[in-house]
This record gives sequence, structure tokens and C-alpha cells, in this order.
Amino acid sequence: MEARFIPQIEGQDIVINHVLAQAGLQRQGRISSSLTDQMIQRSTSIIVTYLLDEVPEFLELAELRRQGWENPAGDRHFHNQRRAADKTDKQTSKYHYRLMQKIGEEIHNATGGLATRTFPGNILDMCVAPGGFLATAKGLNPGAEVMGFSLPPSDGGYSVLLPEDTQSSVTFLDITMLAADMGVTTLPEDHPDIGKFLPRQFKETQLFELVICDGQVLRTHTREPYRESREPTRLKTVQLALGLEHMKPGGTMLVLFHKLESWDTACYIRTFSEFSSVRLFKPKVGHATRSSFYMVASNVQSQHPNARLAVKKWKELWRAATFGSEEDFMEAFCDAGPNAEKLLEEFGSELVSHGREIWPVQAHALAKASYVKS
Repeated sequence: MEARFIPQIEGQDIVINHVLAQAGLQRQGRISSSLTDQMIQRSTSIIVTYLLDEVPEFLELAELRRQGWENPAGDRHFHNQRRAADKTDKQTSKYHYRLMQKIGEEIHNATGGLATRTFPGNILDMCVAPGGFLATAKGLNPGAEVMGFSLPPSDGGYSVLLPEDTQSSVTFLDITMLAADMGVTTLPEDHPDIGKFLPRQFKETQLFELVICDGQVLRTHTREPYRESREPTRLKTVQLALGLEHMKPGGTMLVLFHKLESWDTACYIRTFSEFSSVRLFKPKVGHATRSSFYMVASNVQSQHPNARLAVKKWKELWRAATFGSEEDFMEAFCDAGPNAEKLLEEFGSELVSHGREIWPVQAHALAKASYVKS
């Protein structure tokens, strides 16, 4: 059995923070009080230390990231970027719609990842709005049947600008509340979101050839306080668990991730590599200077024992993030992936190979960014 995480004493926390700041992953001095965050930061620091010592491409990127953190112009740049992203008016939605169309085209041109294997095929998009990515997928697969979900604009979501047709069905709801589909039938009556959990949306036999999981937490989405620190995990695991569970064997999943060198992200990538062919791609449109990238997992063997186990563990992690204590949440995270040392031992070379596909793209873009150069 793997060693359980033991909360760090203050001095060790400072060392971990220094390593993460050295890699440009966070500011110097930022130490989380969450046990789960501490566990992830400790595990990530082990991976980052290895990459800084062994991978020149990552070392170059880390230096550029750190320069961006230390430059006040970087603060202004990212503040303006966040402010623009938080707008949900029609003009902003149109901009994001066109941007996502271009991103989808770039991904497909490089990987072929948006084409279904059969005609007309069927597509699941877990987070549609504003719809540009799905529009590109539909254009590449004429006549494909589409099922999608999107956060209602009344809850802070973007408008869906995808033209309506008889082949597409988009339901407005918060997918992180799909309790029945995630295997939860009995809800605690004192839960702060007791009236918001949703009945089953998927039929058990419903399978898709192309699954898109690119949802991100929106600052405009009003949530109960307990969800704030856990929302990224709740959103990621519901997309991955239901997307994989309802994937036709041999299909393709496109998933948006951030920071390959982060322990949790590396664990997700490793898991998919056990039952699919994994390629990472960083679009230059919209993502060049950011830590974000897409995983294109093709020939996904969704009935493989490891795939079924992954679905089970992701559902357990979602349940712990939604209903559990901090200790429950941390334990579920530990159970969802190997510790950092084992991950590097078993997957380190593959992690570096994947990283070399995306780290130089970000480094090249940051080297030209005004908030890094000035």
C-alpha cells in the first residue's frame, strides 16, 4: 500500500512553495490551508523538481513563467484577461464562439481528433457554450446526432450561439449536480444544495463516438461556499466519468487540461494511456501563453477493466468533493492516482515526451509576450 500523505510542517511547506514558485506555477509565499491542496502541492513539487533537473525544455519554460509572475505588467495582463472572460454578454459570447471554432479547427488539422469513425456518428459535448467547438465538430461530421449540456446563462453561463437543428439537443443545467448519473441516489437532507441535485440524464445504453470535455469553472457562476475550492475537481471528474462511461469502444475523447506537470493532471493523462492512444496538443490560437492544452485520446477502449476502474474512482472522488469532509476528499484524491514517486517511476519518460509536445509552444509565446520582455 502506498504511503498516505502526512500534512507538512511549516518549514517543509516553505520548501514546497519555493519549488512551485521556481517553476512559475504560483507566487512565492502562497501556502494553502487545505489538506488536499497541500497533498497536491507536495506531489507536484516532486514532479517539478525532477523536470527542472532533467528536462531543459521545462526549465526554459519555468524561467519565462517566473519572469511573468515577477513583472507587474503580467498582473495587469491577466487581470484584464480574467475581466474579459467574465463577461457573458452577446458580444463576448460571439467572440468566444469564433475563437472556439478556430481552436477546434487547429486541433483537428493537427490530430484528426474531431472526426467520428462512422457516418453520421454521434457526439457528446459536456459543456457546450458558446458552441464554437461543437460547431466545428458538427461541420466535420454532417448529420451527426449531438447531445450536449451547458450552464444556464441565468446561473452565470455563456449563451449558446450554435444554430439549432433537429440533430442537436442541448440541455441547460449544471453538470456538477448530476447526482443520479454519478451513482448517488440517497442525498443527505442537510446538504446546502439538497434541492439542486438532478435526476438521470443519460440512458444506460447511450454511447457516443466523440466526447468533448472542455468545461472550466466560471467565476460568474454563483455557488455555495463549500464548492469553491472543490469545484475544479467536481467539474473535471463529472465530465471524465460520464464521458468515458458513455463512450463507444474505439471512440475519441477530447479533454481540456492545465499544467501537465501538476500531479493530478499527470495522473489523469497516465490513466487514459492505459486504455487509449494519447496525444497532447496545445493550440496556438487562444492557448499559446497559457498552461492549458488538450488531450486527444483515440481508440478509447471504454470497456477495458482499467477504464471501468477509472470511472469508479472518478465517481468516488466527485462524491467526496460534493458530500465529504476535507479528510474524505483528500483520501479519495490519494486513491485516484499513484503517489508522485511511483508516477515518475512508471510514467516519467512518457510524461516528458508528452511535455515536449506542449512546453516549447508556451515558452515560445511567452518569450515574445510584452509582460515577460518588459
